Amino acid sequence: MSQLETAPLNRKPSWIRAKIPGGAVYQETINIVKEHKLHTVCESAQCPNLGECWSRKTATIMILGNICTRSCGFCAVNTGKPTELDMDEPRRVAEAIKIMGLKHAVITSVARDDLKDGGALVWKMTIEESRKANPGTHLEVLIPDFKGKWEHLETVLSAKPDILNHNVETVPRLHKVVRPQAKYERSLEMLDRAKKAGFVTKSGLMLGIGETEVEIESTLRDLSEIKLDILTLGQYLRPSEKHLAVQRWVHPDEFLHWKTVGLGELGFGVVESGPLVRSSYHADEQSAKYVS
Repeated sequence: MSQLETAPLNRKPSWIRAKIPGGAVYQETINIVKEHKLHTVCESAQCPNLGECWSRKTATIMILGNICTRSCGFCAVNTGKPTELDMDEPRRVAEAIKIMGLKHAVITSVARDDLKDGGALVWKMTIEESRKANPGTHLEVLIPDFKGKWEHLETVLSAKPDILNHNVETVPRLHKVVRPQAKYERSLEMLDRAKKAGFVTKSGLMLGIGETEVEIESTLRDLSEIKLDILTLGQYLRPSEKHLAVQRWVHPDEFLHWKTVGLGELGFGVVESGPLVRSSYHADEQSAKYVS
């Protein structure tokens, strides 16, 4: 790649602009989430696209509570000992999806390493309840790695989600600081197992957290080798002073470069690549090639 324009690290560059939340549809989405006592990753992870997505009446529902048992260096979701396991949550998720009238719903969760099954049963129930209440809705699930206990992955897959999403988040060298309780090879194996089982697979990386160009390309090749279908690439944004610092602002032209490489040489079916792209950003449009 050619030398690109850079921006000082002490302020966000001009190409990072998020829509200011507001409007009737945005408020309606807030009301639905609150009335059904649901958590969203949009709020818990401080997503910059919350205003845009909620104004389109889309939200990524987060199940199994809002306290995570892991302490990833990039994530704004609270870490600690979870205090709840709400077995009525699957019903409320399904009902909220129905009220929103979603054609494509994204469901994610915190990691629940405190549970014997990592929350797999609640995942299965949520998918099944959502399918029953919304037979015409595509269901995309963004799941944790279940510590490599593949019987729990099988529990989730048995509910037949339309898309199986699991983010590798960063390059192998940075996993110890970015995802200290996760393993790069484990994440690849999860995606590989889901793909071999016949599912549409999706994963994503954050850029600007210390990776090199060579490492990005190597990681994308790893994902290509397991025949990943959908790839997302976005700029890492630091949630607070307690989290890992941004190492560089990645120029939009670089995101375009990786999209071109991904769609061309590496053969991904869909690549969503840009500064504000997040895993579920425009997920309904990303999935159009694979579900109808």
